[in-house]
Amino acid sequence: MKRTAEVVIVGGGCMGASVAYHLTRRGVTDVVLLEREKLLATGSTGRNAGGVRHQFSNAANITLSIESIGLLERFADEVGQAIDFHQDGYLFLLSTDASVDTFRRNVALQRSLGVEVDWLDAAGAAKVAPGLRTDGILGATFCRRDGVADPNGVTMGFAKAAQAAGATIERDVEVTGIRVSGGRVAGVETSKGAIDAPIVVNAAGPYAKQIGRMAGVDVPVDPYRRHIFIAQASQASTSAASTWSDWNVPSSRVLVIDFETTFYFHREGAGLLFGMGGKNETPTFDTTVQWDFLPQVIDVAVARLPALADASISHAWAGLYEVTPDANPIIGAAAGVDGFFLINGFSGHGFQHSPAAGRILADVIAGRDPKCDLTPFAHARFATDGAATGEKYMV
Repeated sequence: MKRTAEVVIVGGGCMGASVAYHLTRRGVTDVVLLEREKLLATGSTGRNAGGVRHQFSNAANITLSIESIGLLERFADEVGQAIDFHQDGYLFLLSTDASVDTFRRNVALQRSLGVEVDWLDAAGAAKVAPGLRTDGILGATFCRRDGVADPNGVTMGFAKAAQAAGATIERDVEVTGIRVSGGRVAGVETSKGAIDAPIVVNAAGPYAKQIGRMAGVDVPVDPYRRHIFIAQASQASTSAASTWSDWNVPSSRVLVIDFETTFYFHREGAGLLFGMGGKNETPTFDTTVQWDFLPQVIDVAVARLPALADASISHAWAGLYEVTPDANPIIGAAAGVDGFFLINGFSGHGFQHSPAAGRILADVIAGRDPKCDLTPFAHARFATDGAATGEKYMV
């Protein structure tokens, strides 16, 4: 393992890989990416639903989406790896007057930034997602360029391209300490020895707070467990049929979100992926599947997608959201320690924003203009009242 580097990146998920890739594109190739697991993208990156959307309530996040989705659309040509990206849209279902009012304001914001978003009634929502029960739906929003992508493919594309350009990727290496001297980063300690480096990037996902403490920096990120279930049609619904319409679920990969309950679903392979946030979640690193939570999800699920009533659950997993107090990420220099940079706290939106976030941080590290107002993402905002302007669409 190398003992010196210009930049050390802690964390081999989509964020760390994106930063490494974009740094090499800016001529910074003496980069070491450290991942404590044996494979990249096995943490939160590999446990998410793969959704990619423009529909956010915060202008800064919409801007991240515009850039990120643009890169995903040309990923094979620009990064060099084909990815499984399907732009069948995101459909938000709204069932309260307050949500309708909020979404009308936010659709206006999205459109002002150049995002095409359709406003639908219940009948229009049912056409987009056949099989959907629209009882109580007062309105819906639909963006056709939203979609679903493969987190592993995107992460490996970034990582391979970075490695080909000179970056070093070390797996099965755990960071155990960060050396700070005179208020500046001096390097990292790892399970396989020390690396001297004047720049360290915290891309540790839900473990960002622990990595921050090693440098004496408070990173306000807490981990929250989220479940994902995969349903298969019952034999009775598919024995004499071969199309998705026979199961009475959407044949496209449209991602549907019932905004009030946070229940969501989309097609995944031969099955249907679905999940929902828990109302009484508390911070935890436990990714054990809580099967007693499934009945709560099913009660909501069958009310919106009746076909799930007769489906079987083939498998499930749990991953971790990395959540900040205002549900906006932290991108940029850490307050108080020179050379320590943060790309954390994406609150469930990390994978989809990794292309733009990695580019922005790489520009900052390389001394370039990131062409982005970093104020909404500044680490120092938590010392003020800036948390009031965060993201309202954390699903």
